Amino acid sequence: MLGGLFGKKSRSKNTEKASSEAPKQATKKASQSSKPAQAKNSATASKAAQTPPAKKPQAPKAKPWTIDKYAVPEEEGKTRFHDLGLDLNLVHAIADLKYQYCSDIQAESLPHTLLGHDVIGKAQTGTGKTAAFLITIINDLIKRPIPDADRYASEPRALILAPTRELAMQIEKDAISLTKYAPVSVYSVVGGIDYQRQRDYVHNQVFDILVATPGRLIDFLNSGELYLDQLDFLVIDEADRMLDMGFIPDVKRILSRCPKVDRRQTLMFSATFNDDVMNLSKRWTSNPINIEIEPEQLTTDRVEQKVFMVPSDEKLEIICRYIEVNNVKKAIVFGNRRDETRRLEATLKKKGVKAALLSGEVPQPKRIKTLEQFKNGQIEILVATDVAGRGIHVDGVSHVFNYNLPEDAEDYVHRIGRTGRANETGVSISFACEDDAFLLPEIEKYIGMKLNCEYPDYLLDGEKAKPGKS
Repeated sequence: MLGGLFGKKSRSKNTEKASSEAPKQATKKASQSSKPAQAKNSATASKAAQTPPAKKPQAPKAKPWTIDKYAVPEEEGKTRFHDLGLDLNLVHAIADLKYQYCSDIQAESLPHTLLGHDVIGKAQTGTGKTAAFLITIINDLIKRPIPDADRYASEPRALILAPTRELAMQIEKDAISLTKYAPVSVYSVVGGIDYQRQRDYVHNQVFDILVATPGRLIDFLNSGELYLDQLDFLVIDEADRMLDMGFIPDVKRILSRCPKVDRRQTLMFSATFNDDVMNLSKRWTSNPINIEIEPEQLTTDRVEQKVFMVPSDEKLEIICRYIEVNNVKKAIVFGNRRDETRRLEATLKKKGVKAALLSGEVPQPKRIKTLEQFKNGQIEILVATDVAGRGIHVDGVSHVFNYNLPEDAEDYVHRIGRTGRANETGVSISFACEDDAFLLPEIEKYIGMKLNCEYPDYLLDGEKAKPGKS
């Protein structure tokens, strides 16, 4: 191991606290070979030597941020972030993000995680699970700094595993926002991004929080570019999706490189936990506290849900017509198969709709650019598969279309959770045809409600219109 080769001191979460001074971020030293510019002539040089440099007026120092600038009134049944004893720099970042009260999963988990307990947390998508584990990690890293002399490149203090590139990059973005005023550095390693650039960074830089997808992380572990023996935190996000995507063997290999369960804090968060994941979690955690936040129904009342019962050969025409008639400007269309999503994207573009594809076959740099264009409105309709769509967190999405009904009822919940976020309203329209209508009863059973079904003949040309059904 790298630490042994360099004679590094053994560290664990139970060691004495280091100096209270926050560690500085490691930076590459600039070359010292450049010479000062010579004066154009001796007269100029003499004059420069005799004339003292003019003093620049110093700008007044900004007053330090204080908690009284974050006035959040007490409210019965709600937990305020600044009541949790968090570091002031972290509270400052939370205040900048306009958060005031903890969500249910945050209020239930943070009192335990901040004390160092392992937690297995289950809560609906969009309820703040990411902030729950990030706040725990960042607060601890601020309060327990390690001196620069004891830090080495390639050795993060916290690892967050995510099943998809989009989700990993969203977590990294959230972590950067929360570390705005804190001496804590964040980096992500995911597939599809310049391998050499990521390799150079993790090999040469000291960083605290690493967000990773399993495949790329294993590449760096096997090549000796990364070491996980100094982890204080391990987070496994969306563990159910890890299992669905076949990542569990990879996760097991990664965990074999981490400190044993009693020498790290392990946090697992997901919207669902099946029996297989729960059995694995017993081996990956130490005396975990199980927290389950179950809403009255799995889908929010803020999303109007409809099902269009249509023949498969009419779906393309109907979805294009609906987007046109309702002037839809920000929507996601989910499909089960890549060939169908490609065909749908091409058809929308031919009709003048600003559409783009987001699937596993799209190169990562293009996926990143596509997501940014969707967020800023350059792209109106995002056509996505479940794998690519899991980590999409974009405000202002007015519609979600299920071009195909998902084969897994849980995916239905994840899909429609892309709209109706941040207390906004949204519309979900699912297409059911002769190929997949049999999936409806299972979806309705899972979400605990009956879905409104209709035949949208008003969206077809007059000669194709048929009597309406309900």
